[in-house]
Amino acid sequence: MTNNASTTPSPTPSAVAEPTGTLGVLLPGLGAVASTFIAGVLAARNGLKPPIGSISQLGRLPASGTAGERRILDGVPLAALDDLVFGGWDPISANGLEAATTARVLDERDLDEISGQLEAVVAMDAVFDRRWVKRLDGHRVKTETTKWDQALALVDDIERFRAANDCDRLVMIWCGSTEAYQEPSDVHQTVAAFEEGLKADDDNISPSQIYAYAALQAGVPFANGAPNLSVDLPCMQELAAERRVPIAGKDFKTGQTLMKTLIAPGLKARMLGLRGWYSTNILGNRDGQVLDDPDNFKTKETSKLGVLDTILEPENYPELYGEIDHVVRINYYPPRGDNKEGWDAIDIFGWMGYPMEIKVDFSCRDSILAAPLVLDLVLFMDLAARAGSSGIQEWLSFYFKAPQTVSGQKARHDLFEQQDNLLAHLEQLADPAAS
Repeated sequence: MTNNASTTPSPTPSAVAEPTGTLGVLLPGLGAVASTFIAGVLAARNGLKPPIGSISQLGRLPASGTAGERRILDGVPLAALDDLVFGGWDPISANGLEAATTARVLDERDLDEISGQLEAVVAMDAVFDRRWVKRLDGHRVKTETTKWDQALALVDDIERFRAANDCDRLVMIWCGSTEAYQEPSDVHQTVAAFEEGLKADDDNISPSQIYAYAALQAGVPFANGAPNLSVDLPCMQELAAERRVPIAGKDFKTGQTLMKTLIAPGLKARMLGLRGWYSTNILGNRDGQVLDDPDNFKTKETSKLGVLDTILEPENYPELYGEIDHVVRINYYPPRGDNKEGWDAIDIFGWMGYPMEIKVDFSCRDSILAAPLVLDLVLFMDLAARAGSSGIQEWLSFYFKAPQTVSGQKARHDLFEQQDNLLAHLEQLADPAAS
């Protein structure tokens, strides 16, 4: 698919507007990831827990010229954690505390210290359509019956939240469930076609696309943390260019795919061959429940399967990577909750074609890995907006399983290449006089 929008060239640091005032963070899907993110930010700014896993808070810019390494926070004009205010929508949970308690990601002792602040994050009624997430039942949903009216209701929600919290700027990050698999259709080709589809209740328009449309119409940067189609559509890229709003996605790179983007570049660097990579997962949170449906799993599978080819480049190394069996499985197993376990059986070969095996057993906490990504995307998407950038933010590919590209060509998935691009872009926006 050819992208219709491009990234605005980075301005000089002096042209980046200062992050003054309040930054509103809007989260469609106030579930495990969103509530863990909010709780972690509250804990960090209350001095209770460090923001481990966050590049924006703990990362450093590389040395350049006569300047040595320095913290990103010391060089790049990012919004402060104290300036963030949170809101969102959810079809199940009423507030952040209820969401966090239900998700059971965080221990009760950690929630007790911030329970009042979490409970104050009240979820708005969600745009919800069970056809896209068959394993969930939503009861806190909007009463508007047409998709056009739902979109308008979301715009109203955004503006009410902006006014009620005296927000100078807003960012929206999709933290909702993976929707059923779909291919782009005619309704997704232009803004005009999409708006006609909203008014006609076109079956090909999903809830996440309605949220993306509302955000862009309201001038709010939007990043997609799930693998479903949202801003990676021609109509949304057209709208982002028209409204001059940054967009990014898709699908947070957390557990098993993170491991692939770490291991595969190492195999390629040593010119070791790969015959097969079998991946399976068990998890029991809301995401696992949704992915237990084959239509929703296909959306996730497509996102996860796209990683290896672009790292290993089988077209350039056919003798090493020309015949890979790449299999991905996800199994819903309620006892594990948010504590996902991923097994990888990797069949490699070396000198004279002799086979070897790598086994990986990654017992991870899915939302613990995703939460710092949400924080970084909030701050970096806001930075992009203040820098005057619009359209696809390819420099944020580091955070996604299936990142969008400006050119429409295949994305690069090598984590270290992505890290270099991320830091290089931040260096362009850093104040050389800051220390």
